Amino acid sequence: METRLLTADDLPQTSALGAEAFGDRPAGVPAPDPATYPLPGRRSWGTFDDDGVLLAKVMGREYHSWFHGVEVATNGIAGVAVRAEARGRGLLDDLFRVVLDDGLRERGEVVSTLFPTAPGIYRRFGYELITSYDAVEVATTALTTVRPGEGVTLRRAAAEDFDAVRRVYDAWAGAHNGPLTRRGPSFVSTAQEFVDAFTGVTLACDADGTVLGYCSWTRGEGYDEKATVEVADLLASTPDALRALLRVLGSFATVTGHVRFLTSGLDAARLLLPSHAWPVTGGHAYMLRVHDVVGACTGLALPDGEPVRFSVAGDLLERMDGTYELTGGASTCRRTDPSSEAPVFAPRGLALAYAGAASCATIRTAGLLTGPATYDARIDALLGSREQHVRDYF
Repeated sequence: METRLLTADDLPQTSALGAEAFGDRPAGVPAPDPATYPLPGRRSWGTFDDDGVLLAKVMGREYHSWFHGVEVATNGIAGVAVRAEARGRGLLDDLFRVVLDDGLRERGEVVSTLFPTAPGIYRRFGYELITSYDAVEVATTALTTVRPGEGVTLRRAAAEDFDAVRRVYDAWAGAHNGPLTRRGPSFVSTAQEFVDAFTGVTLACDADGTVLGYCSWTRGEGYDEKATVEVADLLASTPDALRALLRVLGSFATVTGHVRFLTSGLDAARLLLPSHAWPVTGGHAYMLRVHDVVGACTGLALPDGEPVRFSVAGDLLERMDGTYELTGGASTCRRTDPSSEAPVFAPRGLALAYAGAASCATIRTAGLLTGPATYDARIDALLGSREQHVRDYF
């Protein structure tokens, strides 16, 4: 068998395997064009049998994510597929090692994330669930009861507002663990492309015209109780701006039955609704692997304090295992000699701790952290202070 980078010549087999795994291409969606393959920011690898038949494939996508106040180079895994007759043979083991090491070597991608169809497939590679990208549908009439925002004016965004919108997003994303930076080849490159992607982008501004928040929304079809407005982003830096934007969405109550928020975690909008109703109607779980421990843990904005030591053991991909010393502040991380005081993370356990998605106590209960609890409280204090969010699906 051979594992190699896929090229335009492999597109017939790549497309066929993708259709086998994920279903036929939706009507109106064009097939990949050999002239533009691969698209920027994407590198796909495949494993072939001795007859040249594609048995499995994995795509790595070029991203950066916010973790602990800094942008962390991220390998976004997508398009994982294995030929039906070849499943269960461990073909993904070599593919994941190749794809992740390629991303680390070529682009410095020290962590990796993915949206799993079955988490168990990826847990063996050290990925663990840290959050979920959800669709939440709220009755439009519920938004009409939100208290008005004071001192806020509303207007429709134009292309020249793109930088202001980005500043709002960056401020929100940088305060959490997990959001993509929305820079790079997978995102729109011009302001006009951003504005044209939605029915409207509504801005909430203060008396001086400074943008405090925005809502990007798509009107959808119909004008009855079944109609739904879909909200890609609803972000604001003040409660009055957030209330004002919620009331804009509520103004559709006479022609739409619901507003669908694409969101994650504890959305601040939920805290401003008079009703407790926040029905999740669909979602995509999100998983993380820390591929290069030193690289992922260096340069973070962590609380100051005494260094901690921890070990990692059991990495199938043979990258993470070892003992490390982590120092807070503008963090440093280095490999160090084994220590009897160092707790031992399974790779999945380190993913949970790094994202702040679970405490050491919870990770221990799941069997993903063993050994002395000497540093547990300190690890929680270093890594557990930010919520987990993701607002983009790939």
